[in-house]
Amino acid sequence: MRIRRAKVTDAPGIAKVHVDSWITTYRNIVPEEYLNGLKYEDSERLWNRNLQHSTVFVAENEVGEIIGFADSGKERSGDYPKISGEVYSIYILEVYQGQGVGKLLMQAVCNELLSNDIYSLIVWVLKENQFSGFYENLGGKVIDEKYILIADKQILEIAYHWTEVSQIVNRGE
Repeated sequence: MRIRRAKVTDAPGIAKVHVDSWITTYRNIVPEEYLNGLKYEDSERLWNRNLQHSTVFVAENEVGEIIGFADSGKERSGDYPKISGEVYSIYILEVYQGQGVGKLLMQAVCNELLSNDIYSLIVWVLKENQFSGFYENLGGKVIDEKYILIADKQILEIAYHWTEVSQIVNRGE
């Protein structure tokens, strides 16, 4: 497995991971009609735009296929003045989950944050996501919750926080 910085040409692979992982991870959480409406083409357009303006890391398998990705940057809401960074998304194809890919992607984005003088971090996760314990295993502490609306359904999100991004980078060393 290899972790590397994404290129604009990676948009189709990232889009496939994005759509496929939403469908497998959020089934029975997000309304089925919403999940059934997800399209690779729409996601690819989104990632073509995102890759122009943000730093994204991808995980590749042994044959060079993108199997996961993560992106991060400055905390977006402005609601947490003591938190400077945010992981915007991290997704891994179901068959590769539980194999350490997420940890490697988190370490890559956290190294990038540190190189930009961002030392604290937040990530929002759907509370019903069966993988939310992943963030706790990396040392994240729940600090907030809010409801978001997806396809007319209120879904609870929780925020995990790290006061020191280096906690994640150094985890397991």
